[in-house]
Amino acid sequence: MSNQKPPWCVGLILLGSALVALAGGLTRLTLAQTGTITGQVVDEAGPVAGAIVSIRAAAYTTYTNTAGQFTLDDIPTGQEIELTAWARGYYITYTTLTPPTADVTLTLRRTHTTDHPDYAWTAPTGAPGDEETGACGTCHPKIITQWATNAHGQAVSNPRFFSLYNGTTLDGSTEITPGYMLDFPGTTGNCANCHAPGAGVDGYLTVDMNTVRDNVTAGIHCDFCHKVGGVYTNPATGLPYPNAPGVQSLRVLRPPAGDNIFIGPYPDVHDPDTYLPEMSESIFCAPCHQFSMWGTPIYESYTEWLTSPYAAEGITCQDCHMPPTGDTLFATVAAGGLERLPESIPSHLQLGADSVDLLQNTVDLTLDAARGADNQITVTATITNTQAGHHVPTDFPGRHMILTITATDADGQPVVLLDGPTVPDWGGPQAGQPGLAYAKVLRDVFTGEAPVVSYWNQTQIASDNRIPALAADTTIYHFAAPDSDITLHATLIFRRVFDSVNTARAWDRPDIIMAECTLKLDAVR
Repeated sequence: MSNQKPPWCVGLILLGSALVALAGGLTRLTLAQTGTITGQVVDEAGPVAGAIVSIRAAAYTTYTNTAGQFTLDDIPTGQEIELTAWARGYYITYTTLTPPTADVTLTLRRTHTTDHPDYAWTAPTGAPGDEETGACGTCHPKIITQWATNAHGQAVSNPRFFSLYNGTTLDGSTEITPGYMLDFPGTTGNCANCHAPGAGVDGYLTVDMNTVRDNVTAGIHCDFCHKVGGVYTNPATGLPYPNAPGVQSLRVLRPPAGDNIFIGPYPDVHDPDTYLPEMSESIFCAPCHQFSMWGTPIYESYTEWLTSPYAAEGITCQDCHMPPTGDTLFATVAAGGLERLPESIPSHLQLGADSVDLLQNTVDLTLDAARGADNQITVTATITNTQAGHHVPTDFPGRHMILTITATDADGQPVVLLDGPTVPDWGGPQAGQPGLAYAKVLRDVFTGEAPVVSYWNQTQIASDNRIPALAADTTIYHFAAPDSDITLHATLIFRRVFDSVNTARAWDRPDIIMAECTLKLDAVR
C-alpha cells in the first residue's frame, strides 16, 4: 500500500495527558535516503485487518491487508521513529525502530467494553504549584486556559443557567418565575445530562444542579469528553434518540481499576490512548445540541447542519468552533510535546455566543435603495448567512437577531415609514422600529405567553424565521421621503436572551452588533 492519509477529518485535539501526537501533522523526518518498513499487526488471536499504521507525528500512514500485513514506502532512513498501529476496539500500540526495517510485529491490546462507575474523574487543574496531581493542565496549560473560558468549561458555574434553573435573579437574591425548581418542586430535571454529564452519567433524573454547582468534574471537562467511546444513534434517523438527551446518548467508557484510557481523534498515540474517528465529526456534538422537550424541538443545530451544504462538504462543527490559534505545541515539551503544523492543532476555544469575532463573521448585510417618482424611497435589506453551518441564531431559543432600518433627512430628522415590517413588541428598545426580529419563538401551551425560554414547561413553536446556512432573507421598506439628501442605516444586533428576561433577572447581557450598513441618497437636483 502507498503512504495514504487516513480519510477522517482532523478537527479535535485530545486532552488526555498521554496524547501529544497528531497523525497527518508536521513531518519531522528529514528527507534523505529512503527505505521501506514492512510488518504485521496482530492481537492475541492472530492478524488484524484494516488497522491503521502510522509514523508518530509524521505524514506516513497506511492500512493492513486481510492478513494484517502492511508496507510503508519512501521512509527516510537512519532516523529513529515511533511506529504506531490502531484498530477499532484496541488501544494504540507502538514500537521504536530505525528504518529500513522488515518483519515488524505490532501487537494490539483490546480496550475494555463496559463503563466502570467507580473510576474517579481526573480534574482539569490541580492545586497551585502541585505537579503531582495528574491534572490535565499540568501537561496542557494552553488547552486548559482555552477550555476554562468557554461555555463548556463554565457549564456548572454559569449564574444565568442557575437563574433559570432556580427561578431567581442573577445573584440568587430574589425569586422570579418561571424557574424549573419553582415549576417542578421536588424534582431535579434532566439538565445534568448536558450541563453536568460527569455527574449525570450516574444519576439520570436524580442530579440536583445546585448540589454540583462549581464542581468542575461534575461538568463538561477534559476527562469526561475523553472517556466517550461513541454516540448512540437511531439507525432510522442517524440522530440521538429523543428520550436520551446528552450523556444518555454517549457511550462512556471509564476504565477499570488499575488501567486507564484516553479516547481521542488520532491513531498514532500509544496505549493508554485509543482512537475515535467520531470525535472529529459533528455527531460527537449531537447529543447535547439536538434535543426536544415535550415533543417540541428546542436545540436543532445538529439537524440544521446535517441538512446544510456544510455537511455535504464535510465541514464539521469542530472546524468552525475549534479553530487553530497558530500554536505549534499541543503539550509542553517537558510532557513530550512534539512540534506540529499550526493548522493541525485545533484549539479548545469552542467559540459560541460570547465570541464577538465569530458573530461578526457570520452574516453579510446589504442595503439597496431607490427613489420613486413621488419621492417615495424603497429600501431593500438582505441578510445572508454566509459562515454558520446551521441556522442563525441557533440552540438556546432566547437568542435572536434584530434588524433595524433608519432613514433620516439632511437635517437629521427621521422620515416616515409608509409600509414594511417593524420589530415586534418583545424587541425591547427596538420594538416598533422599521426592521425585523429573527428568532425561534416558543409559546407556553398553558399561559399562551410568547416568547418564552422556559422550555421545561410545555411549549409550542409559535414562529421560526431564523436563516439557514448559506440562505438569505430580504425585507422591503417604503419611506415617504422629502426631496432631500437621505441617509439610510441598517444595524443587525445579536441579543442572547429576550429583553424582558434580561431586565427582570438583572442579567445585563449587552447586545452585540453583528453587521452595519449605511447608504446615502442624493436629493433630486
